[in-house]
Amino acid sequence: GILYSLPERKIPPFTITEDPMNVSAMIEKIKQHPDYSKVGMILCHNGVVRATSRDGVPVRELTVRADFSKLEEIIAEIKSRPGIVEVLAEIQEGQLMVGDDVMLVVVAGDFRENVFSALMDAVNWIKKDVTRKKEI
Repeated sequence: GILYSLPERKIPPFTITEDPMNVSAMIEKIKQHPDYSKVGMILCHNGVVRATSRDGVPVRELTVRADFSKLEEIIAEIKSRPGIVEVLAEIQEGQLMVGDDVMLVVVAGDFRENVFSALMDAVNWIKKDVTRKKEI
């Protein structure tokens, strides 16, 4: 998996993780952020392959593709909001089975009013503009 973050300094906005799809590792990364003392809440989204589509049709597997340049844009937008300290996202591409993790999004910020809406918007925008899925 690819872990995305947009730090203040000029380094690549992502790293290939040794332990993909690990929300605990993502939270630990946030706890190392230089502005972590401003954080009052960390929220996590863990999207999983469901056994049925939204229409109730059985699903055996899911193929996922992601537009990582669009993901960078979304993370930058969410991170620029008042009170948001860090936004991390990881998307598992390829062929996934029922029960597999598809997407992790972690948002850290000052107050729940800022963090809840940031997480909801991030997940919705990523699902709409970044991921393409084919259910089989």
